[in-house]
Amino acid sequence: MIKIGLTGWGDHPTIYRTNSTKRDKLFDYSSHFPIVELDTSFYAIPSEHNIEKWVSETPDSFRFVVKAYQGMTGHLRDDNPYESRNDMFEAFRKCASAFQNANKLAMILVQFPPWFDCSIKNVNYIRYVKQQLSDFPIAIEFRNRTWYSAERKQETIQFLKQQGYIHTVCDEPQAGVGSVPFVLEVTNDLALVRIHGRNIYGWRNSGSTENWREVRFLYDYNEEELSDLAQKIKNLEQLCNEVYVLFNNNSGHHAADNAKTLQRMLNIDFDGLSPKQLDLFGGEF
Repeated sequence: MIKIGLTGWGDHPTIYRTNSTKRDKLFDYSSHFPIVELDTSFYAIPSEHNIEKWVSETPDSFRFVVKAYQGMTGHLRDDNPYESRNDMFEAFRKCASAFQNANKLAMILVQFPPWFDCSIKNVNYIRYVKQQLSDFPIAIEFRNRTWYSAERKQETIQFLKQQGYIHTVCDEPQAGVGSVPFVLEVTNDLALVRIHGRNIYGWRNSGSTENWREVRFLYDYNEEELSDLAQKIKNLEQLCNEVYVLFNNNSGHHAADNAKTLQRMLNIDFDGLSPKQLDLFGGEF
């Protein structure tokens, strides 16, 4: 089974109703896609109140891929608001449990930064993350090419498999050590594919600009590229039970349209979505 979604639900204007407000965006989003990446949890662990709100606004079959807090992955540059590492993981466990208890958690996404290379120290830290989040399905995403070097690639895949991690397959620019190749490998019953675009200039130079996120993920996949991705994702589906596909190329609002095109190419209809349009009496047009 293949499920397709986007990273975040708040910035995809082509899928909202014309009269929608900010509060309606998640409901509108869930009328198009069955999964979403909760990326706000990377910047701050969300409150129980917000989680309850998001859970209530989505259909029973809807699932969240919850992105790990930046303090857990080595991205945090400011002071950590938590007194200890244990406090930080405990706060995140409560967040993940709230989604899990509502049967809305697809997986936790632990994305490591480009400087997180293949080393004994970092392998041990990945083991530590597993211990801290042992009750949840966890996807690992690397941004450093050393994990997939000729000498380490099979060891990396075997390690993820032994630890029970979900391998994240990435489509992104091939821009040196701070990017990873498209590695069609499965280490779990679930697989995650994150599609970041192929803007190699933006990937290499985004760190030098204030609006680096807008530069890095500015990319619109063409039909040929999406057709190739569709075939690769079909191949991935043969190796596991479920494939989650998330489009992250939204700097120019291309993610939603690209995701819809991929869905059409794969001939997928999603069941259990929110109704797209309601009349005054609650009926669907």
